[in-house]
Amino acid sequence: MKCVFVQIRCNPGKTYEVADAIYNREIASELYSTSGDFDLLAKLYIEPEQDIGKFINDNILDIQGISRSLTTLTFQAF
Repeated sequence: MKCVFVQIRCNPGKTYEVADAIYNREIASELYSTSGDFDLLAKLYIEPEQDIGKFINDNILDIQGISRSLTTLTFQAF
């Protein structure tokens, strides 16, 4: 499994709705509310054969209320 972090910026007043939608889809192993430029941080584990961009596009970015996202890939370094 590939570990991916997705930071999500929500439209004003939509953070709870977006968080509920992500939670209900059961795709994030962890989901946090954050301060700063983004409102939510989701930790995802994606199957190695799946295209990360397509997975995020199909499973997260179609949620109403999201204005921007930033995906961070992780690597086995140690």
